[in-house]
Amino acid sequence: MADHRALLPVAREAVAIAHRIVLARAPVSVTAKAERDLVTDVDLAVEEAVRDFLTRETPEIGVLGEEHGRTGPAGGLWWALDPVDGTANFARGIPLCGTSLGLVEGGRGVLAAIDLPFLGVDYVAVEGYGAYAGDERIQVSGATDLADAVLAIGDFAVGEGAEVKNRARLTLLAELGARAQRIRMLGTAAIDLAWVAQGKLEGSVILANLPWDTLAGVLLVREAGGLVLDGDDTSHTAGSAATIAVCPGLRDEVMAAVRRALATG
Repeated sequence: MADHRALLPVAREAVAIAHRIVLARAPVSVTAKAERDLVTDVDLAVEEAVRDFLTRETPEIGVLGEEHGRTGPAGGLWWALDPVDGTANFARGIPLCGTSLGLVEGGRGVLAAIDLPFLGVDYVAVEGYGAYAGDERIQVSGATDLADAVLAIGDFAVGEGAEVKNRARLTLLAELGARAQRIRMLGTAAIDLAWVAQGKLEGSVILANLPWDTLAGVLLVREAGGLVLDGDDTSHTAGSAATIAVCPGLRDEVMAAVRRALATG
C-alpha cells in the first residue's frame, strides 16, 4: 500500500481555496445543466481555482471534476473533485454543502479532504492512517439495532429511467422509515458520508455513485471503521452502482433492506 501522506497538505490547501471562495461570494447565476440539476457561478469558480491549483502542484496527477470533466494525465492516480456538493442547498442559502476532494488509485479513494464552510468543519483521511474532523480522530457508531439508528437517504433519481429507479427508493424509505429511529435526506453525499464516519449517522444509503460525490467520503467512512458497499453487498469502488455506508453492527439489516428495495426497481 503506497503512502500518500505527502499529498495531504496539497489536498488541505485545495479545499481551503474552495472554502474562501464559497464564503466570499453568494451565487449570482443559477442555471440548469440537466433535468433538475443545477450549477452556479460559484461552483464554476471553485472548480476552476482548485483545478488550477492541483494542476500546478501535482502536474503528474489528472483531475476529474464535476463541472469540467477529466483533464491531465490518465495515470494510476487522479483527483476527484466536487466543487460544491449540495448545489441545490447552496443556491437556496441552506448551509448543508461543501467541497469534496478525493485522491483515487485503482478505483478506490486513498486520500480525502472535505470542507463544510458554513458548518466550520473539515475532514481528512489517508488510507491506513485514520479519519479526522479537524485534528480529532473520528470513528463510526457502535449501534447494533436499527431502531437506534439515524440513516440518511440519497436524492431521488432524475432523467431517463427515473420512475423505475425511484420505485426502489420509495420501497427503501418505507421499510427503513418504519424501522429506523429517524430518516434524513440532507442533499449532499459529502455530508452524509462524513457524518457516518463521525458517528452522527449510523448509515447512508445512496442508490447512485458519482466519483466526485462519493470517493472522498467513502475513504473517511472506511478509515473511521465503517463499511462502504455496493448494492450487491460487494466492496464499493469508483465503478459501483450504489454507495451504502454503514457502521458494522447494522450491515446485515441495512443490506437486506437494500436488496429487497432493489428487487422492486
